Amino acid sequence: MDILGLSTSPSSGGAYALILSETEGFRRLPIIIGTFEAQAIALELESIKPPRPMTHDLLRNIIQSFESDVNRIVISDLSDGTFFATIHIQVNGKEMELDARPSDAIALAIRSDAPIYVSLKVLDEAGISTEETTRKTPYEQEKPEDIENNLTKIEDLESDLKTAIETENYEKAAKIRDQINKMKG
Repeated sequence: MDILGLSTSPSSGGAYALILSETEGFRRLPIIIGTFEAQAIALELESIKPPRPMTHDLLRNIIQSFESDVNRIVISDLSDGTFFATIHIQVNGKEMELDARPSDAIALAIRSDAPIYVSLKVLDEAGISTEETTRKTPYEQEKPEDIENNLTKIEDLESDLKTAIETENYEKAAKIRDQINKMKG
């Protein structure tokens, strides 16, 4: 699975929806996650390095300090609306399997360049089938002047993003990042 994106979920009291997408397929899996976990995932996806290590960075560093690797994470079960995941770690030639929340497992996976898998049972139960429709009609095409205006706004937002990160205002940084991504389309 690939991470398609993060979006706010107004129906979940300010939580975020993490959307996973089949690498070779048309199904998507939305998972509701907390603000802090969304922030940890978003910062890594955007290659934003905070001045101090975050919890998932610390966990990755501990795993690596024992000459171990995260092989993969698997979203393995869904029970009463709660997703369950396992982190598969290679330690001294043996594979260990650790129980984890999917948001934490994914935050660790992207920091470790580990693949993300979802069991077919979970994908069949909670996945959403979509059709790839990315073509734009001639009326939806952007005009050159629209593109130039967006570039100027994006540059301003990127400057604001840098300031938010430097002041460790990660919630503001995430909102600015979302604006930039929306404008980049």
